[in-house]
Amino acid sequence: MLSISPNSMARSSLEEMLDSLRQRDENEKPKDMPPALPARPRSTSRARLPSTKRPLPTSSEIGESDTAESSSNSNVEKEERKGLRRNSFGSKNVREMKPGESPYQMAASDEKGHDLKADEETKANLANSKSGLLQGFREPELDDNLGYFIKKKLRVWCRLHNVPWQSGQIQSTSGEKASVRLLDESVVTVPTQDLLPANPDILEGVDDLIQLSYLNEPSVLHNLQYRYSRDIVYSKAGPVLVAVNPFKDVQLYGNDFVTAYRQNLLDSPHVYALADTAYNEMMTDGINQSIIISGESGAGKTETAKIAMQYLAALGGGSGGIESEVLLTSCLLEAFGNAKTARNNNSSRFGKLIEIHFTAAGKICGAKIQTFLLEKSRVVQLAQGERSYHIFYQLCAGAPDDLRDRLRLKRASDYSYLNQSDCLTIHDVDDAQKFHMLMDAFNTTRICKDDQEHAFEMLAAVLWLGNISFLVIDNENHIEVVADEAVTNAAGLIGCGIQDLMLALSTHSIQAGKDKVAKNLTLQQAIDTRDSLAKFIYASLFDWLVEKINLSLAMGKQHTGRSISILDIYGFESFKKNSFEQFCINYANERLQQHFNRHLFKLEQEGYELDGIDWTKIDFEDNQDCLDLFEKRPLGLISLLDEESNFPKATNLTLTTKLKQHLKGNHRFKGERDGAFTVRHYAGEVLYDTGEFLEKNRDLLHSEIIQLLSSCTSQLSQLFASMLKQPQKPASSPIQAGMPACQKQSVATKFKDQLFKLMQQLESTTPHFIRCIKPNNKHIPGMFDKNLVLEQLRCCGVLEVVRIARSGYPTRMTHQEFTRRYGFLLPENHTCQDPLSTSVAILQQFDILPEMYQVGYTKLYFRTGQIGSLENVRKQVLQGTLEVQKCFRGHRARRYFHELKGGVVTLQSYVRGEIARKEYSILLGLKKQAACKKLDEQLMAVVQIQSVIRGWLVRRYFSSLQDSKESNVSKRRPGRRSSEIKDLPLEVLPSIVEELQKRILMTEAALGRKEKENAALREQVQQFESRWSEYETKMKSMEEMWQKQMSSLQMSLAAAKKSLGTDNTTGQPEIHHGAQSPSFYDSEEMSFGPHTPSGSTPTRILNNGTNTNGGLNSISTLANEFEQSKRNFDHEAQAIVEVKSADTVNSVEDIRSLKYKFEAWKKDFKVRLREAKAKAHRLGYGDAEKYRRKWNALVAPQNRFGLC
Repeated sequence: MLSISPNSMARSSLEEMLDSLRQRDENEKPKDMPPALPARPRSTSRARLPSTKRPLPTSSEIGESDTAESSSNSNVEKEERKGLRRNSFGSKNVREMKPGESPYQMAASDEKGHDLKADEETKANLANSKSGLLQGFREPELDDNLGYFIKKKLRVWCRLHNVPWQSGQIQSTSGEKASVRLLDESVVTVPTQDLLPANPDILEGVDDLIQLSYLNEPSVLHNLQYRYSRDIVYSKAGPVLVAVNPFKDVQLYGNDFVTAYRQNLLDSPHVYALADTAYNEMMTDGINQSIIISGESGAGKTETAKIAMQYLAALGGGSGGIESEVLLTSCLLEAFGNAKTARNNNSSRFGKLIEIHFTAAGKICGAKIQTFLLEKSRVVQLAQGERSYHIFYQLCAGAPDDLRDRLRLKRASDYSYLNQSDCLTIHDVDDAQKFHMLMDAFNTTRICKDDQEHAFEMLAAVLWLGNISFLVIDNENHIEVVADEAVTNAAGLIGCGIQDLMLALSTHSIQAGKDKVAKNLTLQQAIDTRDSLAKFIYASLFDWLVEKINLSLAMGKQHTGRSISILDIYGFESFKKNSFEQFCINYANERLQQHFNRHLFKLEQEGYELDGIDWTKIDFEDNQDCLDLFEKRPLGLISLLDEESNFPKATNLTLTTKLKQHLKGNHRFKGERDGAFTVRHYAGEVLYDTGEFLEKNRDLLHSEIIQLLSSCTSQLSQLFASMLKQPQKPASSPIQAGMPACQKQSVATKFKDQLFKLMQQLESTTPHFIRCIKPNNKHIPGMFDKNLVLEQLRCCGVLEVVRIARSGYPTRMTHQEFTRRYGFLLPENHTCQDPLSTSVAILQQFDILPEMYQVGYTKLYFRTGQIGSLENVRKQVLQGTLEVQKCFRGHRARRYFHELKGGVVTLQSYVRGEIARKEYSILLGLKKQAACKKLDEQLMAVVQIQSVIRGWLVRRYFSSLQDSKESNVSKRRPGRRSSEIKDLPLEVLPSIVEELQKRILMTEAALGRKEKENAALREQVQQFESRWSEYETKMKSMEEMWQKQMSSLQMSLAAAKKSLGTDNTTGQPEIHHGAQSPSFYDSEEMSFGPHTPSGSTPTRILNNGTNTNGGLNSISTLANEFEQSKRNFDHEAQAIVEVKSADTVNSVEDIRSLKYKFEAWKKDFKVRLREAKAKAHRLGYGDAEKYRRKWNALVAPQNRFGLC
C-alpha cells in the first residue's frame, strides 16, 4: 500500500494551472477550439500515479497466495463478458445516427470529408458532450443500423447454418426474420440477429483494416480474401502486419522492391516496410527494436523471418561480408532444426531469436543466435507421413562418394530412424541440391572442413545407432546387442570400441554400498538407452553448431549496442496426439500472446487512464489465467510435473491423477481418461497425452553412456561428454542408480526460465508484430478457408487490435517534446512559457480539430494521421528557412568566390609575367650562343679556305724555286746530276713510307677500337633479339641479301688484289736488274706541301709519265672514306637497335632506308675501287710495293667489316 501524506490532499500547482487554463479557454475560445483540458482526479488512495509500464516478474515464481478457485471465479466472469462481446462483435464504432440517415453517407463523409453537414453535427455533439472530448470505443446500436439497411434494402452479411458468412441484399423482412438474396441469386430467410452490415464497394481491398467503415468478421475476412486472390498477401491491422501464406512465389520481393521501400516510393503493407520502420526507429531514437513473428505451424513464419533479414542485410551492407553470413545462417539452422510435419513441409522444430547488431553508421557488424527447446524426440520417433530433420536426408542424397565411403553411408530408406514413417521425400524438394547449398553455407560462415567432417560423422553415427538391434537372451527379457555392421560403424564414427558400445547399451551399473553391480537391461530399457544416446548426440551437435555460427558472427570491437531482434518461434500446434513437445510449444505461444496483449492492449489502455484522458476501456481476451495454470507454484502444471518426475515409480496415470486432484477447479483445465488432459489455450482446446511426459521432462542419460563418450577418440564426443560430466551422488533406489544428476533442472523448468529471460529481453525493445495466417491446411495456392482464417484471427486478437487502433491515439508526444519540435512555428509575440500552454497554443494556431487529439497530464494524444499534417507544416517552414539560408549562403559564397578569383587572377598575372621574362632571357641567351657558334663556323671555314689557298701558293712557289734551282745546278755542275738524282729518292722515299705506315697503324688501331665497339653492340643486339622476335625473319632475309652483295664485292676486291699481285711479281725483276733503276729514283720528284681537304694540291709528274702523288692520294682518300662510312653505318645501326623496342613501325622504315643508302654507297665504292686498281697497274716497282701495302691496309678492314 502507498502511504498518503497530508499534503497529498491539497491541490497541486499543476491542477490549479489546468483549472485556470480551462476557465480561460471557456471564456475566450470560439466554438471549434480544442476541447477543455482534463480535470485531475481528486486525491484518493492512488495519490501517487503508478508507472505506465507494469514490469514483468523477474523470475518464474508466481505468487502462491493466488488460488485456483479465485482465478476460476474471475475467469467465469470474463467468459460471460467475452460471450456478450462476441455476440455483438462486428458492429461498427460509429456516432449516433439520425432516423433515415444513411450509414454509407456517414462513412463517405468520415473518409473523404464531403458531407459537411455531418461534420458540423459531429463537432457540435463533441462540443456539447459532458467531457468535451471524443468518446472512446463503445458498442453501437446495431438495431438502428440494421433498421436502415432493412429499409433501404442494402447489402449485408448473413450467417447460415454450417456455412461461412455470405454476402447478399435484403429483399424483405417479416418480424425478426429477413429474406436475403445471395450472390448466386438464391433467397434465404435468416434471423435479423444473424445479419451484419457490409462495407461499400469503394472500401474493398483496403490496405489497413482500420479504414473499414464496418469492422466485423465477414468484412475482415472478405477484405483479406479479396487481397489474397490478387496475390496481395500483406495487410495492416493497425500496428500489426497480417501476412497470409500464398504457398507459392509472388512477385513482391527483390532488389527493386527493397529500393522502393527504402526510398519511400511504396507505402503498401509489406515485411520490408515494417523492417524499414524498425531500422529507422533504431537509428533515430537509439532504441533496440524487435520483430516478433507469430502464427500457427505452416503459416510462413520462417520465410517471413528470412525476408525481414534480407531487407535488413540490404540496408546494412548489400551483398558479401557479414551480411551474407547472417543470411546463410538460416540455411544451416533449417537443415539441422526444421522437418516435415503433418501441417508444414518446413516446420521449425525449435525456437530462435536472431539478434542483428549495427554500427553507429547503420551497417551490420555482427549477429547472435539464441535457440529454444529443440524437439529431440523427432530424431528417434516419427509420426506417419512426417520426416526427421532435413540434414539426414540431405546427407544421404547429396554426399560425395569420398565422404560417403568414410561415413559408410547408405540410402535413407536403409535406416530405421528414417524409414519408420514411410515418408522419405518432399514434393518439389531436391535433397541433393539442398546439400550442396548447405556446403556453401558452411564455407561462407567460415566453419572449417575438419569441423564439417566431424559434424557429418556424428550425424552418420546417429543413423547407425538407430540400426542397432537387440536379441532377448532369457525369460526376464534381458538382451544382448547384435554384433553387426550397425554396431561396428556406429562405434567407429563415435570413436569408441565395439565392445564398449555394446556393453554400454546392454547393461547399467547399480551402486550397492561401496561396490558397483552391473545389471543387464531389458529390451525396452536398451531401446530407450540407445535412443537417449542418439538424441543426446544430435541435441549436443545442434548446440555446438549454433555456438560455431555465433563465433563466426561475433560483433568484435564495432559493437555499439544497437540491434534488431527477429523472433521466429514455433507456432501453436494441435495434432491428433499431442505430447510433451506440444505442451512446451503451446506454453511458449501463450507467453508470446501475453506479450502481444501487454503492449497492444494493456499498456495502451492503462496509459490512457493514467494520463487522465477520456477513454472507454475495450475488453479483450486476456490469457493471464492460462499462464497461471502453467506457471503458478506449487499448483501449476509445470510444478506438478516436476514434482511427479522426482518420484521413481511415477507413471502417466499417477501424473494425470495428481493434475486432476489439484486443478479440477480451473476452468482452463479438464481431466480426461486414459492418462490425458485438456487445456483451453487462447487458440483453442488441446488434448495432451501424458504417455511420455515424465521421461521427456527428466531427459536423463545413464552414467555408462557419459563414460563411453568421455573415453572416445572423437573430439566432439569428448566435448559433448564434458558438458554433462558432473560429480555423481549415491543413488538410494534402483531406478535412480545409474542416472547421474546431469541436469539440475527439468526440461520444462529450464524452458520456462528461458522464456522469462526472452520476455525480459523483448521488454527492453520496441516491438513490431507480424501475424502469419495459414489460408488452408492443404498447402494449395489460391485456396482461402474462411473458417480456418477466422479462427486464427480470433486467436491472435487481430480484430481487437484494429478496434483499439481505430478508437485510440497511436501517436503521442510529451509536452516538452512537442514544444521542442513545433514551438518555432508560433509567432514571435507568443508569451507562453510552460510546455503545456505552448502545446495548446500550437494546436490552436493550426486549427487541429478537437476530436483529433486529447491533452493529457504529461502527453498529447493524436489520432492517426494528425501528426503528419503538423510534420508537413514543419517541413514547409524548415524548407522555406533552408531556401532563405541557401540564397544567403549562395550569395556569400559567390561574393567570396569572386574576391578569391580576383586575387588569384592578379597572382597568376604576376607569376606568368615572371615566367615569360625568364623564358625570354633563356631564349635570348640561346640566340646569342647560336650566333656565336655560327660566327665561329664561318671563321673556321674562312681559315680553312685561307689555309688551302696559302698552301697551294706556297707549294707552287716552292716548286718554282726548286725548278729554278735545279736548272741552275744542272748548268753549273752537269757531272753531278746523275748522282744527285740517284741520291734524292733515298732521302725522300723513307719519309713517305713512314708516313704511310703511321696512317696504317692509326687505321688499324681505330679498326680495333671499332671491333670492340662492334662486339659490345653485338651483345646488345643479342639482348634485344628476344624482344624483336616478330622481325627476325625479315632481318635474316636482309642479312642474306647483304652477304650476297658483300661476297660479290669481296670477289671484285680479290680479283683486283690478285691482278695487282701478278703485275708486281712480273715487274719486280725488271726493276732490280734494269739499268734504268738509278735514273728512276734520280728523276723522281715529290711534293711535301700541306694537305688540304679538297685534295686539289698540284702534283709532280715522274719522268716515266706515272702520277705517283695522285695514286697515293686516291688510296688515302679511299681508306679515309671507308673508315668514315663504317662509323656512320655503325652509328645508324646502333640507333635503330636502341629505338626499335619503342617504335616498331618506324624501325622497319629506318632499316629499309639504311639498306638503300648502303646499296648506293657500295655501288659507288666499287667504281672507285676499279679506278684505284687501274692506277695501281700504271705504277712502277717502287710504287707497286707501296700500293700493295696500302691495298692490304685497305682490304683488311673490309674483311673485318664484312664487305669482302
